[in-house]
Amino acid sequence: MNKLFYIFLFFFCLNAFGQDSLSVNKTDTTVVAQKFSEKDILIDTTKIKSLSFPDYKKKYNDPDFNYETKVKEKSAWERFKEWLAYWYNKIFSIGNEGASKTAIELILKILAVIIILIVIYLIVKAIMNDEGRWVFGKPSDKKVIHYDEIEKNLHLVDFEKLIKEAVKTGESRLVIRYYYLWLLKKLAAKEIIEWDTEKTNSDYLYEIKNEKLRNDFAYLSYLYNYIWYGEFELEEETLSKAIQSFEKTIKTL
Repeated sequence: MNKLFYIFLFFFCLNAFGQDSLSVNKTDTTVVAQKFSEKDILIDTTKIKSLSFPDYKKKYNDPDFNYETKVKEKSAWERFKEWLAYWYNKIFSIGNEGASKTAIELILKILAVIIILIVIYLIVKAIMNDEGRWVFGKPSDKKVIHYDEIEKNLHLVDFEKLIKEAVKTGESRLVIRYYYLWLLKKLAAKEIIEWDTEKTNSDYLYEIKNEKLRNDFAYLSYLYNYIWYGEFELEEETLSKAIQSFEKTIKTL
């Protein structure tokens, strides 16, 4: 009997609480429905101004606004160095790409220094050939060095033409030099002397067997040394006598 009483009491309480919960929910829903309606909803009627940016592409076309990372293209020189490093690594079997590149960089720098030194040497040599000792001393030596090529090709030179040109320009000392070289050319052509740019006037003098010719050559050598290496301008009368002496001997050959 007691058990049935308790079971009945349990279901009674459960039913009572369930109905109260439903009534509360219904009440809450009704209250919400009565409190809010569509009329209570506010609608924003503010006019929105549309914005446009017609020139933004032109304005932001500057490289500073370009945030894309671009890989820098390698120059032809860089590709060439990589090619050298590749073959250097392959030939010597280094097995280290970084070491090969370092070695190539060092070799190229050494070659660059060598080329610069060669260029400087050629420039200095050209200045010396064209200007003689102009940088270091007397300007009259200019002609000595400038006309060394004539001595190397003595048999091909037209001395008569060169003498006429030197007379026109008033270079009296050069006239005597041409006459002396012309004399040597004649002696070599007659096989009286053996021409050599390394020989001295004394060497040629000992090669001449004819006594008179040897005496004439000794005198003409003296005139040449005195006038050419004396580095002073000749008077017209002195120049004329020297020319006559050279022409007299040259005509006998």
